Amino acid sequence: MRNPGIAICAAAAVLLMAAPGFSQSGSHQGQGQAVVTVLPNHESEMPSNVTGQDLSVKVNGKLVKGATWTPLQSPANSLELVVLIDGSSRTSLGSQLDDIAHFVNRLPPNTKTAIAYMQNGRAVFAGSLTADHVQVLRALHMPSGSPGSDASPYLCLSDLASHWPSGDRKARREVVMVTDGVDNYDAQFDPEDPYVRASVADSVRAGLVVYAIYWQNQGRAANSAYESNAGQSLLLEVTEATGGKSFWQGTGNPVSFEPFLEELTRRLRNQYELGFVTRLDGKASVESLKLKLSAPGTEVDAPQQVIVFPIASTEK
Repeated sequence: MRNPGIAICAAAAVLLMAAPGFSQSGSHQGQGQAVVTVLPNHESEMPSNVTGQDLSVKVNGKLVKGATWTPLQSPANSLELVVLIDGSSRTSLGSQLDDIAHFVNRLPPNTKTAIAYMQNGRAVFAGSLTADHVQVLRALHMPSGSPGSDASPYLCLSDLASHWPSGDRKARREVVMVTDGVDNYDAQFDPEDPYVRASVADSVRAGLVVYAIYWQNQGRAANSAYESNAGQSLLLEVTEATGGKSFWQGTGNPVSFEPFLEELTRRLRNQYELGFVTRLDGKASVESLKLKLSAPGTEVDAPQQVIVFPIASTEK
């Protein structure tokens, strides 16, 4: 007759191996990080002394304990920034090139910059990623506006995210899109636009913070008010999802980019790195992020989505 004690022990062993709660250390954990911008509500004020104690972090709706919070104001905190310009803007953008040049010249020495143009669904670089401002600005020119170059700007953003010109994952990666945001494959506002959704997912996986400056393409027939609103709404989806910001003045073109770029410069100087560990089953995935900061008098921009990577177990 079979020994019942042996059968019970064998069954218990099977249950222990199958139960998630008894998995080996690190096998069901993931780690992620995000760039968060914290600004005082009034420009003349100093930023608050924010610490990890001021944070409430939720990943996929679950509270995360022990999140880390690191200021990114040191010269040792490298930054990589790409200005991605709509290639179909033609000569209409020429009046803003001086403002872009001024912005690049004000960037600190720890910043590597490059200029790229949206062309036929790709991000085409006009120069390499470098901290040499003179070299960067040699690549700044009026867009060609060649026929067929005005594919979806979100295809171009996805291409940039997939072919970021650096393998340095310790550097902040930030993008400034100059475009009207209109998806020329579908000019109406569709919150489920597949190109927009793909560009968000690709940007999050690549760790990009995306900003957008609205500039209506005047090289082709002027957008209707409906198309302009649709383009701005789609850009807002991308920038909010990645922790950036959209800049515009109504549905027309701004007189100058200078106020937008001044605010952007200020934002780059007031960023923090949020680090966290959370539960993760399986391979790396994009998860929702919700951050609350108990620091009165501040404006906070954090990404709504973040990539979480599995933590490899150290046990053999």
